[in-house]
Amino acid sequence: MLTVGQLSREELGRQLAGAGLRLGTGRFTTCLRSAIPSVADGIHLLYADYPLRPADGFADFHLQLTRPRTLRRWLGPQVTLLYDGRSLFKPLPLDQAFPMFEWGLNWCVSSRANRYLIVHAAVIEKGGRAAILPAPPGSGKSTLCAALVGRAGWRLLSDELTLLRLEDGQLVPLPRPISLKNGSIDVIRAYLPDSVMSHPVTDTVKGTVAHVRAPAASVARATETARPAWVVFPRYEAGAPLQAVPLAKAETFMQLAGNCFNYSLLGADGFTALAGLVEQSAGLRFSYSVLDEALAYFDALAASR
Repeated sequence: MLTVGQLSREELGRQLAGAGLRLGTGRFTTCLRSAIPSVADGIHLLYADYPLRPADGFADFHLQLTRPRTLRRWLGPQVTLLYDGRSLFKPLPLDQAFPMFEWGLNWCVSSRANRYLIVHAAVIEKGGRAAILPAPPGSGKSTLCAALVGRAGWRLLSDELTLLRLEDGQLVPLPRPISLKNGSIDVIRAYLPDSVMSHPVTDTVKGTVAHVRAPAASVARATETARPAWVVFPRYEAGAPLQAVPLAKAETFMQLAGNCFNYSLLGADGFTALAGLVEQSAGLRFSYSVLDEALAYFDALAASR
C-alpha cells in the first residue's frame, strides 16, 4: 500500500490542492484538501509512514483547510477549516493551519466516533498491556508520553484520545503526531534529539505548539488493539520526588468519567464499558520531576505481574 512518504513533496502538494488525499490513521480515513503550503509541509514531515487509501474509497471525515475570501486574505491572512464543506470553527491566523488540522481531526473523532467510549487521555502499550494517561493541560502528560514512546519502547496508541471498544473492552489505536506545548517543546527536543518535530507555532490559544512524529513501529501496528491494565493520572512537579499513590476503584471511575467525551451520550453502554475498564486496571496518581525516573517506574510497571 502506498504511503505518504512515497510521494514527493511536490506531488503531495498537488494532490492536496486537487482532489485531496485519503489519509489512513488507525481505523479512520480522512479526506483532506488544502492548497496551503504549510499543511502539505506538515503532512509530508509528520505523516510519512501513514497509508494512503484509494482515491475513490470511503472516508470517515472530509476536511478542507482554505483561506477565507475576504479582505483578511491579504491583511492578516487567516485559515478556515471546513467539515463536510461547512465552516464550524472560527478562522485562525494562517500560520496555524497545520495545528488547526490536528485540532480539527481530534474534534472529528471525539464528536463523531460514538461506537467507542472516548477518553481525553494518552494511551501507550508494552507487552500487550496498556496504560491510560488522563490529565489536564499543563500536567506534563504529552511530555511523558513522548518520552515513553521515544526512548522506553512503549507503543503509542494515542496522545489525545483513548478509544475503548464497547463490545469487548479493547483499546483501539489512533497513533498520530504528539502535541507539545510551550516549555515541553524544548524539553523533548533535548531529551529526544533524534525525534522529528514540526516548527513551533506561536501565539495559539494553547500557547506555542509543535508536533512530534509518531514512531513508525506504532503506525505499523495501528490495527492491533491492547488490553487496559493501568490508569495513571500524571503530573509534573518541578523538584518533587517521584510518587505513585494507588487509587480506589470508585475514585478511578469518577476521575475517568470526568475525562470522557461521550460517557453520558452512551448511557448504560458507557457505564458498562467504563466499569469494565476500571475493574481490570490499577489506578494511580503519579507525580514526577525527572523523566529518567518516570521512565524507569513505567518500565517496572510493564515488568510487573
